[in-house]
Amino acid sequence: MSHVKQIVECVPNFSEGRNLDVIKQITNEIEAVKGTKLLDVDPGEATNRTVVTFVGEPDVVVEAAFRAVKKAGQLIDMRQHHGAHPRMGATDVCPLIPVAGITLEECAALARKLAERIANEAGIPCYCYEAAAFTPERKNLAVCREGEYEALAEKLSTPGKQPDFGARPIDEQVARTGCTAVGARDFLIAVNYNLNTTSTRRANAIAFDVREKGRPKREGNPITGKPMKDENGKPIMIPGTLKGTKAIGWFIDEYGIAQVSMNITNINVAPLHVCFDEVCRCAQNRGIRVTGTEIVGLIPKRTLIDAGKYFLEKQHRSTGIPEQDIINIAIHSMGLDDLKPFNPREKVIEYLLEDAQNEGVNKLVDLTVKGFAHETSRESPAPGGGTISAYMGALGAALGTMVANLSSHKPGWDDQWEKFSQWADKGQELMTELLHLVDEDTEAFNRIMAAFGLPKKTEEDKAARSQAIQEATLYATQVPLHTMQASFRAFDICRAMAEEGNPNSVSDAGVGALAARAAVLGAGLNVKINAGSLKDHEVADKLIAEANELIQKANAEEQEILKIVESKL
Repeated sequence: MSHVKQIVECVPNFSEGRNLDVIKQITNEIEAVKGTKLLDVDPGEATNRTVVTFVGEPDVVVEAAFRAVKKAGQLIDMRQHHGAHPRMGATDVCPLIPVAGITLEECAALARKLAERIANEAGIPCYCYEAAAFTPERKNLAVCREGEYEALAEKLSTPGKQPDFGARPIDEQVARTGCTAVGARDFLIAVNYNLNTTSTRRANAIAFDVREKGRPKREGNPITGKPMKDENGKPIMIPGTLKGTKAIGWFIDEYGIAQVSMNITNINVAPLHVCFDEVCRCAQNRGIRVTGTEIVGLIPKRTLIDAGKYFLEKQHRSTGIPEQDIINIAIHSMGLDDLKPFNPREKVIEYLLEDAQNEGVNKLVDLTVKGFAHETSRESPAPGGGTISAYMGALGAALGTMVANLSSHKPGWDDQWEKFSQWADKGQELMTELLHLVDEDTEAFNRIMAAFGLPKKTEEDKAARSQAIQEATLYATQVPLHTMQASFRAFDICRAMAEEGNPNSVSDAGVGALAARAAVLGAGLNVKINAGSLKDHEVADKLIAEANELIQKANAEEQEILKIVESKL
């Protein structure tokens, strides 16, 4: 029941940049798949090509990508296509990109399945490139696209040059659709570092210091000397300090400053904060300051979270603080709001997807404390005891986390900041899980109500309704059990803080333990009442037994922690 979502981005390039009606029909296919969020549609008239960006959970994105590629194949006739950009198909490329909770390798496996499906069901031959390539040379898109659309007739009949899926001699359909390259690649971040100079030459020098490619090695004078070449006549390069980056320097009229403009092609090798610090270091060596950072386009949330934690750790401060606070540290540390206000809700992919999916949905965790109490008091049966138990568990974890953060920054305890920061990190994770369960418990109740509302006219109706009720009831029993398990983990934090934390806050650790026990016992009552409606008595007995064991352990934990607290008061 993990609440961490897997998110994938897809950036298909369609060979149509002039007919907006055709482009709209293709993007309509993407938006018709529930759970996708269309982020950007960028048509180019000269290239006669449109770059589309959308995100969602893996299955949803793959389905939307398939539908869009199929539709493009129906609407775009490659025999009539001319444009300034290399291309070989109605959908030229279709890369899948990991954003959150999924690896590049998993995206590559999805890309191969997608390519196979496009070939089998839409009749469009596909090459697999980058991380999805079956051979090392096909990692390079240029190899797959060699000769472009015009060379397809020959390639389709030449062993070794044929597509990975759907290879066949050219026919009417392939002549129309061309071939598509389906792949998986890392997320690319486009970022500009603002400099307190107007000199493009200085900005370029910093770019050459850091970019992976580096700068040409020269004879004599390192700036004006003749570039040195190897035995094959290729320039000898002095590599820069940041692998997985490309960079140049330029001057921006709009801002009146020079920038180092960088593409980070591998955020695992070169995270944004590492690049920022390195550009700052190289700029300082040349008497220049980086005044801020401009992120172009969108970024995954972890880019900001990792940066915020990095800067907090440099200060020996706890990283176990709310996500919003970590992101604020990242914004201020890298000057993301130097040129214009930086709003994470508009720049972070996960937030855009979250806001799209939650549009019109009223979540309990978004209510005020007062609003939550009022909502609970109303005559509707939800939110009820299970929801309140999850919230009490979250408060128990929050109190333990508070003590950890206070201890981390206590004067004279500086040598222990890391230990307390680790406890606070655990507390934040637990709090997030329990806050998710606040709404999950109400959702479980709603599922039962929906199942009871199903039709029961025919025997088939009755059987389907009965099964739906049982499935919803099982879910409504498992959710509070999950709440019990998560709330029980709060005792570890509260005990550690009662024993080792800031003695001025020992009573807070005690209240945290009381809240955790109430959460475990309260959720336990919900497990029992819902398990009573399960027809599978073996499953019901197992769930109740696990609940009883947790109740027993929670009572013991609370007593022990309160003894520690009382001894220090």
